[in-house]
Amino acid sequence: MNDIMNLFSLNGKNAVVTGANTGLGQGICVALAAAGAHVFGVARRSCDETAAKIAAEGGQFTEVRADLSDFAAIDSILEQVHAHADRIDILVNNAGIIKRCDAIDVTPENWDAVDFLNEKMVFFLSQAVAKQWVADKKGGKIINIASMLSFQGGIRVPAYTSSKSAVMGMTKALANEWAKYGINVNAIAPGYMATNNTNQLRQDEDRSEEILARIPAGRWGTPADVGGAAIFLASDAAAYVNGYTLAVDGGWLAR
Repeated sequence: MNDIMNLFSLNGKNAVVTGANTGLGQGICVALAAAGAHVFGVARRSCDETAAKIAAEGGQFTEVRADLSDFAAIDSILEQVHAHADRIDILVNNAGIIKRCDAIDVTPENWDAVDFLNEKMVFFLSQAVAKQWVADKKGGKIINIASMLSFQGGIRVPAYTSSKSAVMGMTKALANEWAKYGINVNAIAPGYMATNNTNQLRQDEDRSEEILARIPAGRWGTPADVGGAAIFLASDAAAYVNGYTLAVDGGWLAR
């Protein structure tokens, strides 16, 4: 039993999680730290709440301030992390935005903002970390955060749907090229989660009721629900999992 459980241990690993100050990113940070990783949480704003949750459990957390709407963030993140750690072992591309708008009214500016953070930054941050892994020949784990809208079209979120569909495709493409270097690239597709991204949906009683009626689990998900999947994909237990998007959705896609 101990040998099996050791497969899930992240002791001695350094994990970078973007969008770490709230929501799913915070839940993932807490989970990875509980599994033994030193978590570097990336966000534009303070991660004090995340840091407090991890400290309360005796885990390791370091805040990394960076604005992911600018490519300069990539070098800044790597520099800040390497000031404390020799290497990155795990990268979780969680940061993302959603702009709700009828498709007929979407502007190029809104489209570009969503696409840049949700897709372009995911690729180039992954590329920067993977270059280090290819060079040191030690491999690593990349976990992208996809969405139910990687599988479906959604309503009033065409840019978000496009970006999250791209994330699932990108996950497969990178796995195809990088698996030979010992790099596992996978994704998690959260279902309908009670986070700031879904505030509008949850405040719309009719829409919320429609969503809950389709979820076999009968509730909105929480950031903690994603934690176990993140630990699994970041651990040696997932050493032979490549290019897969794992739905954590309370059964939404099964309906």
